[in-house]
Amino acid sequence: MKSLLRITILIIACILISGCPKNDIDGQENGRDYRQDMRNFIQGISGYAKGISSNFTIIPQNGQELLTENGEETGNPDLEYINSIDGVGREDLFYGYDNDNELTPLSERDYMIAFLDIAKNNGVEVLVTDYCWTQSYVDDSYEYNVTKGYISFAAYHRDLDNIPSYPVYPYNVNTSNISHLSETKNFLYLINPGEFTDKDSFLSALNKTDYDILIIDLFYDDNELTPAELASLKLKNNGSTRLVIAYMSIGEAEDYRYYWQTGWETNPPEWLGEENPDWPGNYKVRYWFSDWQDIIYGNDDSYLKKILNAGFDGVYLDIIDAFEYFETQ
Repeated sequence: MKSLLRITILIIACILISGCPKNDIDGQENGRDYRQDMRNFIQGISGYAKGISSNFTIIPQNGQELLTENGEETGNPDLEYINSIDGVGREDLFYGYDNDNELTPLSERDYMIAFLDIAKNNGVEVLVTDYCWTQSYVDDSYEYNVTKGYISFAAYHRDLDNIPSYPVYPYNVNTSNISHLSETKNFLYLINPGEFTDKDSFLSALNKTDYDILIIDLFYDDNELTPAELASLKLKNNGSTRLVIAYMSIGEAEDYRYYWQTGWETNPPEWLGEENPDWPGNYKVRYWFSDWQDIIYGNDDSYLKKILNAGFDGVYLDIIDAFEYFETQ
């Protein structure tokens, strides 16, 4: 658990160090350290959020190379970055790396575990999402992860659009009151509620679960979830409390979000890149530009401030590995 002193130091550092909050460039990308740019971005997000709510939880997904100074699994931990986060998420650790419902190759698994253990050994919780639906594979996924000390979720669909029917109860279901990430034993990751007929049925289905964490979107269709709805979701079906974490993509812009401007299609801002061919409507962003970061955090109109205002307990940051794309351009 991060101490108040460490949080205070982080906030002060983010204010005093020009590289931690928003940094801008003149469009020259050659020679940039894209990994450090992403660390700076996440540290800025963390400092801003914890400055408003000291217990706010920061969980970046994938991009595990950011955990070490040189990006190698044998490298020294980057403690400034590690101290700014509370957890790390990783997809496909045991199932789904090449194809869903298939074991992840051992070499890839071992590579990722080397980084995840660095996080774990430095007081950062590890959340794993495997993609499998065969019951024996689901069982294996949970058993593999609990053996490593990771919190895990076996997702039936890559779209993360349903509550799995198996197991009937969350793995390691419990009646404990959850107030911190370190107390959790399971989670549900559901950010595309398309299988539900309306918001009420979606919220009702979530309310009937006993997961320790719900990772969901701030929006249902185009409407933000309200503080009252969030308060309801923070109670498990068994009456104990849980955490509700908001999904937020920071490495790509999404054309279905409130911040998208139609004029960008013909006259895109300098920070907006090409569309992701695997996920239509998602666009690469030069995430080190201050104009993009202003959309994400740091002001009352930002995405993160909306999440804080709604009453979420934390944020799950996606497309952290965007640095890989720019390193290969």
